[in-house]
Amino acid sequence: MGYAESKITPGLALPRALAARVPFYYGWIVLACLCCAGFARQGPAVATFSIFVEPLTRDFGWSRLAVSGAVSLGGLLAALISPLIGPLLDRRGSRLVLCLAVMVNGVALLLLSLTPSLLVFYLLFCIARMNWAGPFDLGIYGGLSNWFLARRTRAASIATLPQALGLIAMPLIAQIAIAQNGWRAGWTALGAVVLLVGFVPVWLLLVRRPEDMGLQPDPAAPAASPRVTAAGTPDPVFSRAQALRTASFWLLMLFTVVIYPVQAGVSLHQASHLVQRGLDPTTAALIVSSFSLASAITTIGCGFLPRRWPIRFPLALGGMLATAGTLLMPGIEAAAQGYLAGALFGAGIGAVLTLLPVAWADYFGRTHYGAIRGMALSMQVLAQAAGPVLSGALYDWTGTYTLSLHCFAALSGLSILAALAARRP
Repeated sequence: MGYAESKITPGLALPRALAARVPFYYGWIVLACLCCAGFARQGPAVATFSIFVEPLTRDFGWSRLAVSGAVSLGGLLAALISPLIGPLLDRRGSRLVLCLAVMVNGVALLLLSLTPSLLVFYLLFCIARMNWAGPFDLGIYGGLSNWFLARRTRAASIATLPQALGLIAMPLIAQIAIAQNGWRAGWTALGAVVLLVGFVPVWLLLVRRPEDMGLQPDPAAPAASPRVTAAGTPDPVFSRAQALRTASFWLLMLFTVVIYPVQAGVSLHQASHLVQRGLDPTTAALIVSSFSLASAITTIGCGFLPRRWPIRFPLALGGMLATAGTLLMPGIEAAAQGYLAGALFGAGIGAVLTLLPVAWADYFGRTHYGAIRGMALSMQVLAQAAGPVLSGALYDWTGTYTLSLHCFAALSGLSILAALAARRP
């Protein structure tokens, strides 16, 4: 489709003018917008929220269970709305979905500074967490999949990094504001950062598809077709109904359901387990940081994987690394063992977080990515919610995390088989 023949999309005046001037592919500007949205996404992340737990419970007298329930309820709401958001993403694109998600989250975080009661806190924070788990994930990786085919894995690794940086920066921003003017100032600072970083570039510069600007997706080397996901492999077009009839859909779904309880369950209770194994809290915190560092390094490394490799093999490798790290954790007796287990587990989870969205796009195409991924995302959110519950329940029953870690090792081992079996449909 030529430029003059392309469908006129509202809000494209500035992007079209910019695309005509920049000497490189406009998709890299789109990717920068998605990175900004990914950074802003972490405003209501669990790590950020953990900064507020102590002052909120102290000032209002709420129990830790009551405060933590907002996280789980927000995840449940995300599981319910994700299948509805997906088709909207396919019709209207990431710009609308992400602008709404950023705006709603920014306003919700600002209003949390005025929290008068637990009911109001639940209402506002659950909305923010619902957006974090659903619309943000679909919008970021849906937009990425539309603009990148041959370089999709590299683009996904780049888009995942700002989310990790946001997970580091947002708690620090909140803590600095709280130290100066209390927890209400912390919510205000987060809301302002989310709106400033996430909304402006997405609203001004994000475009639904390259075809809307008369461009082709991800122009690769001159000898390659711009519509390939790997060497010689055309970009597929599956409807949601067609995807549901393939074994690959259910195998990727199985991979999701068994690996995400491990990711959430081990991550949340990792520090407590290390302290119980006799390590001091400072060492435990450093080991948890090594987990995050290994995850970030793996995210970068995934961007350099050859696209000719079937993505199920790197996914299986991610499951293997997570399994190895989980198996080592029950026997930790020294800091060195903790660092090794944390690094292996972090590397495996980093690979999964980066490559799984790419696998959905590679297998079923970008035309109906939102509708297909939306269904999988519902199960992913529920699986993440189940992991901490399983780990906590088994700890209350046995007094240690050993049994839960063995269960998680078995689940991540099953993810290896599911990934290897999930051939491209």
